[in-house]
Amino acid sequence: MTDLLPSTARTLLARTARAQRDGRVPSLVAAVVRDGELVWSAGRGAVAEPHTHVQYRLGSISKTVTAITVMRLRDEGAVDLDDPLEKHLPGTPLGDRTLGQLLSHLAGAGSESPGLWWERTPGTTLEGLVLSDADVVLPAARRFHYSNLGFGLLGELVARIRGRAWADVARDEVLLPLGMARTTPRPSGAAAQGTAVHPWADVVMAEPEHHAVAMAPAGQLWATATDLGRLGSFLLGDTGDVLSPDTVEEMTLPAGIDSASPGWSSYGLGVQVQRVDGVTLVGHGGSMPGFLAGLWADREDGTAALALGNTTTGMDGGLPAGLLADVRAAEPRIVDAWAPSPSPVPLDLLGPWFWGPSPYVLRAIPGGMLHLGGLGRPGRSSRFVARPDGTWVGLDGYFAGETLRLDPVALNLATFVFTRTPYDPAAPVPGGVDGAGWHA
Repeated sequence: MTDLLPSTARTLLARTARAQRDGRVPSLVAAVVRDGELVWSAGRGAVAEPHTHVQYRLGSISKTVTAITVMRLRDEGAVDLDDPLEKHLPGTPLGDRTLGQLLSHLAGAGSESPGLWWERTPGTTLEGLVLSDADVVLPAARRFHYSNLGFGLLGELVARIRGRAWADVARDEVLLPLGMARTTPRPSGAAAQGTAVHPWADVVMAEPEHHAVAMAPAGQLWATATDLGRLGSFLLGDTGDVLSPDTVEEMTLPAGIDSASPGWSSYGLGVQVQRVDGVTLVGHGGSMPGFLAGLWADREDGTAALALGNTTTGMDGGLPAGLLADVRAAEPRIVDAWAPSPSPVPLDLLGPWFWGPSPYVLRAIPGGMLHLGGLGRPGRSSRFVARPDGTWVGLDGYFAGETLRLDPVALNLATFVFTRTPYDPAAPVPGGVDGAGWHA
């Protein structure tokens, strides 16, 4: 185990201690993961020891596990993200919404299941929920609308295709392969009691805990800090063959934007994505009566942080992001040394190109990729990876998914033609080039 410096550990402990005291959290466990290991942790308040082995309820972090089970089906070819729900789970009012829309909270599904408050009452089966058209609250693909119900339906889809309960699929295909043996649907062994703290006095009350049944995929799981740290390593790329790293990367790409957030906040496929102080973090927050949780990973820095508390409200949701900022400031990552590498394309194709009069530059970047972006001024920017047929496909930015074709005279990209000089008359510029050329 590569521990952090004592000075860093003290800074992290001070932040965690303030969060526990100021938030009046009966017990709080926080931890940092780096290079695949739990490199720091602390327990504050009434935490049993060892604090990293005490279970807390994860709430909506369970959605990330549910999304992993769906993406495994997708990678196997059993489902497609463009499939309508009806194809695999018939008989719901959301049958025309796609799996991708449900995963990214773009399906317009109701935020909660019908009936009593599902988080505080014993659960029921999908049939027992008695879904109706009232559970469709928005048109598909129009706006982000967080939906616990949508993830309940995704869990039921997984159960139907696999022929066994979602919790069993999650255990056998995700949790145990990742070494998360202390992550369970109900508390098992050392576990914190969920509590509510009175808003005007320092007194507490126990919160109820039940199995959510059909809604379990939205927020049922309990885990220790050690296990949640392993999920953090998963988000950082140590996928343990549960999913390919490329699929995890796909899950972390923003899809639905949460316009209600005061900062840049979005949602991928079962994963929240947020921009904090210029750094992109991926992970998920969680809340259930009696518990708050957060897991956030800085994939560029290879570091993740988590917090688990047994309180219904009060714990600082920014604690994991703050811990990550402390680590970046105190022990910045020492990057690998630069070394020459072969260019993936002939050198004469690199350098300045022009989209009309706008200057761009095509560069070779690490990983055998190309980058096209504005030169000396903002412009549409994307990375590209090679295809077997000699073309290139955009990974991100404006040209994500678009095909780039390289030619010494012109770059062809999504009907745009980039030329070596502005509106080069020798290139096939759409609309042609005025024969009078450039003039004063």
